[in-house]
Amino acid sequence: MSFFPPEELALWVGIEPTVSRVGEQVLDQLVLSGFHDRLCDIDRLGTLGARAVRFPLLWERTAPNGSAQADWSWADPRLERLGALGLEPVLGLVHHGGGPRHTHLLDPGFALGLAEYARAVAMRYPHVRAYTPVNEPLTTARFSALYGHWYPHARDDRSFWLALKHQLQATVLAMQAVRQVNPHATLVQTEDLGRVFSTPELAAQAEFENERRWLSFDLLLGRVTPGHPMWPYLRGCGATEADLEWFAERACPPDLLGLNTYVTSERFLDHRTGRYPAHCRGSNGQTEYADVEAVRVRGPLPGSLVASIPGAVPGAAAERLLEAHARYGLPLAITECHLDCTREEQLRWLLECWQGAQAARAGGADVRAVTAWAAFGAHEWNSLLTRQDGHYESGLWDVRAPQPRPTALVRLARELAAGEVASHPVLASAGWWRRAGRRVYPVVGEAADEAVSGPPLLIVGATGTLGQAFRHACEERGLAYVLCSRQMLDLADPDSVTAALDRFGPWAVVNAAGYVRVDDAEANPHEAERNHRDNTLGPAVLSRECAARGLPMVTFSSDLVFDGEKEAPYLESDAPHPLSAYGRSKRAAEQAVQAAHPGALIVRTSAFFGPWDEYNFASVVRRELRAGRRVRVAADQTVSPTYLPDLTRATLDLLIDAEAGIWHLANAGAVTWAQWAHAVADLEGLNADLIDAVPTRDLGQRAARPGFSVLRSERGWVMPEFMAALRHWKSVTSAQESVG
Repeated sequence: MSFFPPEELALWVGIEPTVSRVGEQVLDQLVLSGFHDRLCDIDRLGTLGARAVRFPLLWERTAPNGSAQADWSWADPRLERLGALGLEPVLGLVHHGGGPRHTHLLDPGFALGLAEYARAVAMRYPHVRAYTPVNEPLTTARFSALYGHWYPHARDDRSFWLALKHQLQATVLAMQAVRQVNPHATLVQTEDLGRVFSTPELAAQAEFENERRWLSFDLLLGRVTPGHPMWPYLRGCGATEADLEWFAERACPPDLLGLNTYVTSERFLDHRTGRYPAHCRGSNGQTEYADVEAVRVRGPLPGSLVASIPGAVPGAAAERLLEAHARYGLPLAITECHLDCTREEQLRWLLECWQGAQAARAGGADVRAVTAWAAFGAHEWNSLLTRQDGHYESGLWDVRAPQPRPTALVRLARELAAGEVASHPVLASAGWWRRAGRRVYPVVGEAADEAVSGPPLLIVGATGTLGQAFRHACEERGLAYVLCSRQMLDLADPDSVTAALDRFGPWAVVNAAGYVRVDDAEANPHEAERNHRDNTLGPAVLSRECAARGLPMVTFSSDLVFDGEKEAPYLESDAPHPLSAYGRSKRAAEQAVQAAHPGALIVRTSAFFGPWDEYNFASVVRRELRAGRRVRVAADQTVSPTYLPDLTRATLDLLIDAEAGIWHLANAGAVTWAQWAHAVADLEGLNADLIDAVPTRDLGQRAARPGFSVLRSERGWVMPEFMAALRHWKSVTSAQESVG
């Protein structure tokens, strides 16, 4: 283990590589993320300061037709590049999969097949010193053979045992084969060790599940003998004494235990099923109970095992490490640290896991590393890989771009690897799993929550739709904020801007203010002056003051900076040519902000709609059709509508990532206003015959509009599809109406 020195905590990094099979449908995460195709991703990993990479050299990808026909052409250049960069590979051979199509987890030949492949890997790469033959064997056995989510879709205890046995036998035999080539090869065995909590009535079930979670390690260590708590259960599952003695006689102690940590791995069991939705309910054959995320119901925050360690930050990661240390006394690492959430929450989880590892080290545990997981994100894990909905959760890099785009996680990972203090201001506040909003069910136990803290985000435009949308976003995301009215901050007055920045000390500024009366700006000099003051002069003043202080800022522009002559979606690099006074004021603001503050983020967007404003187009159409009134809308103006919750999420993520320059953020898709109105009518079951689709000339609009102003980004594809956004709008507003 000399290459995993214990002297200081190290950063590792990993790539989500699962090749999952659901029925006959196969998903390859390495293909979905693009890692399969980009050799240059190895160089990206090399910039982090990490010491090791959990590198996927999967059996089903490399040797689907047997080791004699293995194709090493993908792995060879990547492992060579890792070596040149001084990154130690930890080779993963099976990751939540069942190997090639000719085998599966219930196949008695699975173990020997993986051992044969492991020998071929060791022969090809004798210099590699660390292996994870099978990732999370217990978790995979549960999901594949107890719950039926993954192939072979079994749902019984006997199949669970067979899947677990075959994976662990494969691990033992694989390590024997590898060590015949490289006697010093080490086993890095991973498992998800989330703890189960419960009401007193389900204490026995929780105790059973908490003991079962150690089975991978206990079997490999040869500890499952007749006195072991799981012996009766395994025997009841069909395990013979010879099965269990096989592991005791061939003990293969892991050289390092890898704990994979996720917020929702911590579970809570409650016999009071009426408190929870039907999909949360299940049974152990004797008692019906709800199984929910502990963070959503438990009052106490995790931390009791860490409380006695001076200066330690409590958390689930620290507790699980200390539990594993007390049980085994072996070297430990967090081998997956990832969260599918907004950017600041991803940052907070990585930092908390790092601090938890430091706390466990202070408590005597031999913790070697924390692994920043899903370097290039993950696909479809929100459904446990059981659907293909296009869901993507970004990692250190966001692959929804021409080339992977580094997020703020890259900066944090580099800081942690270098032993520096985590610097991003959003880290001053607690993650959602520590705030009161985490609970969605009646609280169990005395509630303990942390408040939002840290320097605020200053939002300019308190009364506008966009400013209110950012208020909602900050409250949901645990971002401290100040919402400024014109009385608190007059954008066009340098003294007012300076005073507000001095008073509130923000870490960044969002300019959500602006003049929005497109037709009035053409009507008379007074309105034209207001348009210029609010849309051009104000952003220019604000950008100069922010630049002088080194403050990040974001301001908003419009699709109306274009003339519609392109007749194809507009990209950031397309030349603007506004047709109206409003469009000209927005274009002038873009130029002024870029000149004064090159680091500013400028978001062009279009046609807002959202769940909080009754005057947006979708809400107006619904209201009018419900009242039986006719609606006249343009049939010859094509736009890309923008759902405000999607816009605020993407904007804040980009701001936290320190993105700069012009970005186009609108929901993917193109509709005329008439088509949009019909989509609202269809979703709501309203009479679409009341919609009059007319030419623009019949609407009496003073300001010229482009006939086609659809926005698309060439920098990154971070906005959801329009119809998905419209369905979400309907869902949220319907829920609001039912409550109201």
